[in-house]
Amino acid sequence: MKVSYLHILAITGVVLSVVTLSVQHKHLLSALLSLEAMTLSLFLLLMGVTANFNMEASMSLMLITMGACEASLGLAVLVSLIRTHGNDYVSSFSSQKC
Repeated sequence: MKVSYLHILAITGVVLSVVTLSVQHKHLLSALLSLEAMTLSLFLLLMGVTANFNMEASMSLMLITMGACEASLGLAVLVSLIRTHGNDYVSSFSSQKC
């Protein structure tokens, strides 16, 4: 199995987005952006791995659809939390205040 530059780029993107998610967890927006970067890196990795197979289009379409749903749901949660709490600090959120 040969490793191309696309594989290395995608794996580096996933690792960097996981590091960003674990280091910068103060704001909800930065967590959502790192999750979106992880989704896009996994999309690149899937495109690179399935380039030799016939199911490339269907798998990539499913992943990009799930990524768009994840982004819209995350943005809706962010707007809702900013309206109720006034900020997007993760430390100010509590399940007891519902």
